Amino acid sequence: MKTKCLILDDEPLARDLIFRHAQKFDSLEIVAQCASAEEAAELLREVPVDLIFLDVELPQASGIEFIKSLHHPPKVIVTTAHSEYAMEGFELDAVDYLLKPVRFNRFMRAVNKFLQLNSSFQADFKAGRPFIFVRENKREVKIQLCDIFYIEGLGEYIQIHTKKKKVITKMGMNQMAAKLPPQFFLRIHKSYLICAMHVDAYTSNSLEIAGVELPIGRRYKSGVIEMLNYAGSLSGV
Repeated sequence: MKTKCLILDDEPLARDLIFRHAQKFDSLEIVAQCASAEEAAELLREVPVDLIFLDVELPQASGIEFIKSLHHPPKVIVTTAHSEYAMEGFELDAVDYLLKPVRFNRFMRAVNKFLQLNSSFQADFKAGRPFIFVRENKREVKIQLCDIFYIEGLGEYIQIHTKKKKVITKMGMNQMAAKLPPQFFLRIHKSYLICAMHVDAYTSNSLEIAGVELPIGRRYKSGVIEMLNYAGSLSGV
């Protein structure tokens, strides 16, 4: 299920930047963009939202005042051009605090932090319970997510490399990525999607899983390195 997000910022360029960052995550859905607290309050009465990207300085009422006025506020990632608002943001129990202009790598860390905090999936994942079914030779095959090393794109097909077997199914890489929890699986190349918990080693150009070296595509490089560094910092959690 996708995380429903609201962007609340009175600056059109700032809203557009957050929107473009969010579009890179299959797990996020921007349901609306608002320029004022009044507009956001009206929207929240009609549309459920899981996460707000919140600018502090808004016309009429500040972002901080707006969140405090809500009876059951969604999770918040604060965005602002002024570092002095950091303490106020954390008073709201904000997931994270992003300084404008928001860099994608920093945005990604905040989103993944939200996913970690907001999901009980991590414990289930480590216990080996989550699974998916994929079609292979006219039958549905069960695959435990914790068994997946990596997924390889083969044109109209993908090959799923697991601890026990290899499964080929007719499916696109984007379609497969949408089925997997983004806090554990990430795209490293147009032809490869990997499970971060199985990465044994990596450089800026490649990584190793189960004795296999896989290339890291140029367009994915910064995001992959950032994600692996962040995942490593949570390995004891």
